Amino acid sequence: MNEVFDASVLARRLPGTWSVVATNFPMWLDGTRHDPEFTYDTVAGEELTLSDTVSYTTKAGEPKTIVGTDRLRGDEFVWRGQGWLKVLTSRWHVVGANDTFSIIVIRFARSRLTPAGIDVLVRKDATEPAVRSTVAHATEQFGITAEDLASLTWL
Repeated sequence: MNEVFDASVLARRLPGTWSVVATNFPMWLDGTRHDPEFTYDTVAGEELTLSDTVSYTTKAGEPKTIVGTDRLRGDEFVWRGQGWLKVLTSRWHVVGANDTFSIIVIRFARSRLTPAGIDVLVRKDATEPAVRSTVAHATEQFGITAEDLASLTWL
């Protein structure tokens, strides 16, 4: 595992609200969900666990949320939904970040219901005016290839 993204760093750096600014994940590209944001908070315990709230707005302007829990297992998080989504799981990990950790790239593994995908996230309170250029000029730092970059849609 990349030492930059060990459990202690992730526990300090991930909590907060993140806006999805680029993606190749179909859920954000189908035209029915807009302005996706992820909010992470740490949950007390011996292993790194995050509460995870995904919020977005429907095409009709209605706010929606998906709530789950992420547990760090090795170098990836295992997400499990809450409520009727409890039967669903997915796996993701941070593959890159800028020095201030205001831009991160996460990669999702293929699950039973979704294909693999990549999201570029920006911390909601950060001022990052040139995210696309920043990521494009440092693909290795952000853990993506030129092909990955070309696959992204900027929201």
